[in-house]
Amino acid sequence: MTKTIPLLDAAEFAQQQFQQTLRNMRLAPPETLPSPLLDQRQRALHDLRISVTDRCNFRCTYCMPKDAFGRDHAFLSHDEVLRFEEIARLAQLFTRLGVRKIRLTGGEPLLRKNIERLIEMLAAIDGIDLTLTTNASILAKKAQSLRNAGLQRITVSLDAIDDATFRRMNDVNFPLARVLEGIDAAARAGLTPIKINTVVKRGVNENAILPLIRAFKGSGHIVRFIEFMDVGATNGWRMDDVVSAAEIVDIINAEFPLEPVDPNYQGEVAERWRFKDGSGEIGVIASVTQAFCRDCTRMRLSTNGQLFTCLFADRGYDFRALLRDGADDDTLIRAIAALWQNRNDNYSEIRTANTPRVKKIEMSYIGG
Repeated sequence: MTKTIPLLDAAEFAQQQFQQTLRNMRLAPPETLPSPLLDQRQRALHDLRISVTDRCNFRCTYCMPKDAFGRDHAFLSHDEVLRFEEIARLAQLFTRLGVRKIRLTGGEPLLRKNIERLIEMLAAIDGIDLTLTTNASILAKKAQSLRNAGLQRITVSLDAIDDATFRRMNDVNFPLARVLEGIDAAARAGLTPIKINTVVKRGVNENAILPLIRAFKGSGHIVRFIEFMDVGATNGWRMDDVVSAAEIVDIINAEFPLEPVDPNYQGEVAERWRFKDGSGEIGVIASVTQAFCRDCTRMRLSTNGQLFTCLFADRGYDFRALLRDGADDDTLIRAIAALWQNRNDNYSEIRTANTPRVKKIEMSYIGG
């Protein structure tokens, strides 16, 4: 009979003696861990999101608004950020626990110096789907080198297809044309299918929905519309600003008839729809109105090595300290497994009018 790893009391991880707790653990060897590794809600670990920088050259109001991330904002220092070797080591260990998809995020990940070297290291890990999300501001000059390094696919954040709205939303007056150049370069490099993520905020860019569909329908690119979420504590989220996924689908379906498509895998966050004329598909991500916590298979690693079990978390667990204190692979695997097996997050299912006011980690810190 297979032995399962003993569960740690969740309260222990809320304390600041995380490292000492792990040192004192007497747990079964990693090879005796159950497969798949399940959390308290019977969700299997499958995805790892890695934030490689907390810096971004945009100041999108739903993510890094200028009043919170101004010129004097203190970003992480070089020594605080995980080194590529540390990221690759953790990624390799995560695959031993069932992770099959790794997405690099930020901030803006292409601002991380020599990001191609990290991609080469991760691409050498067997059996993973390696992707990256970018604002595409410098994608045109990097697309081919990213592909050469082993990146498989790319997702571009693009909140409008008209220049004026796009400049207002990125809030640094960045031109739309350069993002479109980046998308074209990624397509030529073979980073396909390209996904285009659009955060929809009422009164700001809901009028961009149909123009985005018209621009990319038939291109092979997949536009995905995301409900405005209460991530972090600085974006001024209100339920009144949310354009629901159902409303988005209705808007598109009225002009371009849609039919539902099965998910690619269990835990996929986007609800898929295809055009009935066969010219492609779209996605909607409804974290607010149609909670998908029950199928969430993700962990998130922050730029400075904090491990988070939920996008809406209020704290992480310090794996940078474990790495730099000389923890061996078995200790790291035990720590990851214990966190996952104790995981019971379901924020989107219990969201109320008051929960958005609870302080949470900013999206720019742990990726979307």
